[in-house]
Amino acid sequence: MILYIKRGCPWCVSAETWLKQHAVAYTPLDVLSDHAAFDEMRRISAQSKAPVLVTDDGRILADFGPEELPAFLKMGS
Repeated sequence: MILYIKRGCPWCVSAETWLKQHAVAYTPLDVLSDHAAFDEMRRISAQSKAPVLVTDDGRILADFGPEELPAFLKMGS
């Protein structure tokens, strides 16, 4: 999974914390320091807000809060 983040973004921090607490493997890409990652995030999510999570099978969850992750990942909270 890829997690597009913006360093300092409280929603991004919450998403990373939740994923770590639930042992969900992901690769963070900081879109503020990686312009190609920012362009890719905008292309796949059609917006510029972070976080954006992309699963290995291509599902996209954009501009979300951690409370949305259990249902999106189909797991218990």
